[in-house]
Amino acid sequence: MNPSVFKAYDIRGIVPSQINPEFAFLLGRALGQRAKSLGHTQFVIGFDGRHSSPSLAEKLSAGIRDQGIEVINIGMVPTPLVYFHTYANNIGACVAITGSHNPPDYNGFKMMLDGKAIYGESVASLYTEMQALEKQALLAQNAKETTINIIPDYISRIVSDVKLKRPMRIAIDAGNGVGGKVAPELFRALGCEVDTLFCEVDADFPNHHPDPADPHNLEDLIHHVKTTDCELGLAFDGDADRLGVVTKSGEIIWPDRQLILYSQDVLKRVPGATIVFDVKCSRHVGEQIEAAGGKALMWQTGHSLIKQKMKEVDAALGGEMSGHTFFKERWYGFDDGLYTGARLLEIVSASDNPSAILEALPQDQNTPELKVEMQEGQPHALIKVLQEKAVLPTAKRLITIDGIRAEYEDGFGLARASNTTPVLVLRFEGRNEESLRRIKAEFKAMLKEHAGIEVTI
Repeated sequence: MNPSVFKAYDIRGIVPSQINPEFAFLLGRALGQRAKSLGHTQFVIGFDGRHSSPSLAEKLSAGIRDQGIEVINIGMVPTPLVYFHTYANNIGACVAITGSHNPPDYNGFKMMLDGKAIYGESVASLYTEMQALEKQALLAQNAKETTINIIPDYISRIVSDVKLKRPMRIAIDAGNGVGGKVAPELFRALGCEVDTLFCEVDADFPNHHPDPADPHNLEDLIHHVKTTDCELGLAFDGDADRLGVVTKSGEIIWPDRQLILYSQDVLKRVPGATIVFDVKCSRHVGEQIEAAGGKALMWQTGHSLIKQKMKEVDAALGGEMSGHTFFKERWYGFDDGLYTGARLLEIVSASDNPSAILEALPQDQNTPELKVEMQEGQPHALIKVLQEKAVLPTAKRLITIDGIRAEYEDGFGLARASNTTPVLVLRFEGRNEESLRRIKAEFKAMLKEHAGIEVTI
């Protein structure tokens, strides 16, 4: 086993050198052992459309059942449906086998036990548990596996609650990810006329990569929306737990701006609710949440970390710049790009011009995530130095919950260490080009002084 596949929020690696059926079987035994110790009797598993996913699911199930835990196999589905069945039936334990938006030769496992995402040290310790089990005889308890189709239940649950004010025509781009198996049917059931782009599941991703965080991957959707009668475009990542949105004019509405819209809507029904967002989000997110009467709580980046914080503070909503959005109000609090798309349409369907609503959301001059590649371990070491020694002359305060975020009167700058790859992540926002230039210059000077690196930003 390669310890590098045990990431901060999940397990992920290259198939078959790092992730293979033998690995999946051992992982199943380790998760089954943990589930048994917590009193669980059932485990939900589902998998995405990658070539390796069915065989990994088969062996994962065998490992779990070896420990005497019954497996409910919901087949090839988007990751959110794995969470949905687990929460809706109070089962508490699940694994989604998915490579998400990673290249085709990757795969991985997103895991939940006791109703909580497995992350951090809880992922890392699986390595030693699996090593120990490798030397132990099988229990051979061979609990049963039940295979079911939950797609109709999932769609029915959403349609029973989410109501559009009028029919809409939309375009959906699933990037040949597993979201294409559910999205067209769901949005037609909500009353939409749906144009589909790349909704056939194809593990080779022949059209573009299934990652709406990269503007290049939205070009086909933008072109389609601009040249047809579609009002909006929705794009999903490889396992459909993240959403991308484009307007009629071709503007990309990034997830932090979307979160402002969802916050304003939720706060109408839950006055004073806490809403959690990550350190990469625009300063407008916190300002707009508070303006709408909510409590704004900035937290660390990472879908598992946001979910955990939401539970701690009983938040009604959470969101990340990466596109993970977590509705607790009227839903279950997990990240679900499909459900988020439904809630978006519910809000904007009240207008004859949904794009105008979205484009009116506040926005400053900003950069996307800028990544500086470094050696393994270097980004975290650098951040520690910056948190202790850095001086940013015009910043009004520094936030160090995840990297170093400098808040200014007219913008923000962020440097943080990625928890998934050895890169330093930078992001900047300014009220205008002049503000943005000044904030970038301060960060460039800081990185040169404390790391000796020249960055182009």
